[in-house]
Amino acid sequence: MTQLTEQRVVATKPKIGARPVPPAAPPEAPRAEAPAGRRRSRKGAVLVVLALLAAGAAYWFLLRPADEAEAPTAPQPGEVLVVDPISINLADGHYLRIGIGLQMVEGAEKPSTARALDLVVSVFSGRPMDEVTSPEGREALKAELRDQLVDAYEGEVMDVYLTDYVTQ
Repeated sequence: MTQLTEQRVVATKPKIGARPVPPAAPPEAPRAEAPAGRRRSRKGAVLVVLALLAAGAAYWFLLRPADEAEAPTAPQPGEVLVVDPISINLADGHYLRIGIGLQMVEGAEKPSTARALDLVVSVFSGRPMDEVTSPEGREALKAELRDQLVDAYEGEVMDVYLTDYVTQ
């Protein structure tokens, strides 16, 4: 009996429908890279620059002082509106004759004094004589009146002066 031997031949041609394979690239020569310490210093310098830019932006948008034009200015005093004196009943049959002057802010129009007189009556009326005549009591009542006038006139009045103050 004879033996048959089978031989296979591997073709170097591409098969039909197969994609061509590009030839392998020759190995590249190693590049001359910067030492590792130098790379780290560049990254550090970039990080420092970015941190400085972030700090500058934060200062500019959050912490810088406002321009003078943007900052609200304190109201400037205008004319003093003198209110005619009135007599008010105090406790125990005593009387107080009181006149006031309203320190208006600059540019405010001349308001009606009826509201101011009403507040004077409500603050001083029925008070005991010793509260009205003592310096501390008088200043406390004046401060209370000033606060109520500033609220009532919506910022057009900035202070109040006692122009006439006589007790009996």
